[in-house]
Amino acid sequence: MNSAKLAAKAIAGDAEAFIALVKEHEKSLHYMAKSILGKDEDVADALQETLLKAFKAIPGLKEPQYFKTWIFRILINECHNLLAQRSRTDVYAEIPAGAAVYASNEYDKIDLRDAVDQLEEPQRLAVILHYFEDLPLRQVALALDISESAAKMRLMRARDTLQNQLSTFREGKMNYGSI
Repeated sequence: MNSAKLAAKAIAGDAEAFIALVKEHEKSLHYMAKSILGKDEDVADALQETLLKAFKAIPGLKEPQYFKTWIFRILINECHNLLAQRSRTDVYAEIPAGAAVYASNEYDKIDLRDAVDQLEEPQRLAVILHYFEDLPLRQVALALDISESAAKMRLMRARDTLQNQLSTFREGKMNYGSI
């Protein structure tokens, strides 16, 4: 069954449909939370709160085809709330400017996901939603609560940053992982 049909059932009160939707998006939600928060304990807290809020609020979802965008918006808000509550100023390990953004291995490959994780949060979230989660630009803008032109700008800047980071490495092959 496709996501829109599952979402419609979940909106109508079918708890099993909601569970199926969550399972379908579980890895993506985890990756996004990990990208924002960094620590596994915080990720678990954010995911738990997100799912609880989503389950309670799903009857208010007007368009089932936007379930993915809707739940990502809840997750992003929950991650930011968690950061604010814990008064963290340094969520990520500090990486010196110009440092290599990949772990070298015997084949000298670059892990694109690691490079994306080094982007500033606004750019990183846009890249993950658009390229890794295949959300159209309009839905990326909705999930991030920004205009489409702002989403385009974030993606453009992220591509420029990634290109600059990746072009500093000598010739090698890129490992695109599971994108």
